[in-house]
Amino acid sequence: MLKKFVIIITLLGPCLLAILLNVTTPATAGPFGILAIFVFAYLSSLGLTTIILFGVSRGFAKLSHIFMARKPITPITLKMSYNYSTVIAFAPIILIGFQSVGEITIYELLLLVLFIIIGCIYVAKRIR
Repeated sequence: MLKKFVIIITLLGPCLLAILLNVTTPATAGPFGILAIFVFAYLSSLGLTTIILFGVSRGFAKLSHIFMARKPITPITLKMSYNYSTVIAFAPIILIGFQSVGEITIYELLLLVLFIIIGCIYVAKRIR
């Protein structure tokens, strides 16, 4: 079920975002249109991040079977990669928000990295 959901949001998010960006302008869309742009961008980022994280963990697991015969790395499940992706996928949206308020400096990037680390630690604690 989760696999189908991830595939649907990965395909549907960018399509709806492209339609919304081509049909409206920020002046005519209003607050709801701007919110929809951020939601569709987040859904697109969430789906892609989940797929990439799941694929990379499976790739590392296959490589660990080749190089480490005694105790290979086990890949994370799709549910775990989805849980971590809910935090990681928010980073591009926050960067867009930072850019809209002002310029992005090293201070904002460090705050974003700190937010992502704290979020991933929280997700890891909630999973166990």
